[in-house]
Amino acid sequence: MTETLGIAGSGVIATGLAACAARTGGHVLWARSEDSADRARVVIAKVCERLGDSHVAANVQVTTDLAEMSHASFLVEAIAEDLALKSEILGRLGKLARTDAVITSTTSSLCIESLAAASGRPECFSGLHVFNPVPKMRLVEVAFPAKATTDTRRRVHELCIALDKEAVETPAVPGFVVNGLLFPFLFNAVEYLDRTGLAPETIDACMQLGAGHPMGPITLLDYIGLDVCVAIGDALGLEVPHRLRSLVVEGATGKKARRGLYPAAHYST
Repeated sequence: MTETLGIAGSGVIATGLAACAARTGGHVLWARSEDSADRARVVIAKVCERLGDSHVAANVQVTTDLAEMSHASFLVEAIAEDLALKSEILGRLGKLARTDAVITSTTSSLCIESLAAASGRPECFSGLHVFNPVPKMRLVEVAFPAKATTDTRRRVHELCIALDKEAVETPAVPGFVVNGLLFPFLFNAVEYLDRTGLAPETIDACMQLGAGHPMGPITLLDYIGLDVCVAIGDALGLEVPHRLRSLVVEGATGKKARRGLYPAAHYST
């Protein structure tokens, strides 16, 4: 791969992307704190090991100094799905980036034009929506602001090929294709759960066995994280089920908290 990645973030998307890129050469991942950096190193090493390339984890430099990103040719913002936070980081990246660098965001629901403007470099900006778990999911939704150059578009598509991903260019609208269609369905499943009193397992089994879904909607919501789902729903202007907001307030955010729409007992085994 000809690009050198600089990834801003230390969560599952950032570390998954870093692990996928590790086999292609040297890259940089930025974390906000030393604790986050330590956790990111552990996760990247584990993912690389699962991919059968444990030795390549050393190709990813994990740092807490954002200035280390200035050498990268391709910058990826991959922090929490919050417009203010993303805009702040993108603005900093735009100021330190090489003049020839492409700047991207892994947003799944926010306005591409707004993020591009925040970077100060809309001509070299792109949405780069990768899916979790990054090593397994081949789809990348790419979306461009109106000012994006032909060269920017080419390099984004070439990066996806180098990472063995399938890039699909989508309209630059919040939610793109997948989340724009998926979240109304997921929220409807929660409302159906409340309306009928069915067990989560029953709804999931029906959609898996009857509709061929690899994962039922209730399990998927817990897997994504209910806090993330609420944020995405708000960004898309959807009516978020009250039950989801209440669970998030309680700290029951799904699988990562070991309780969510499924009770704690479900995650105790």
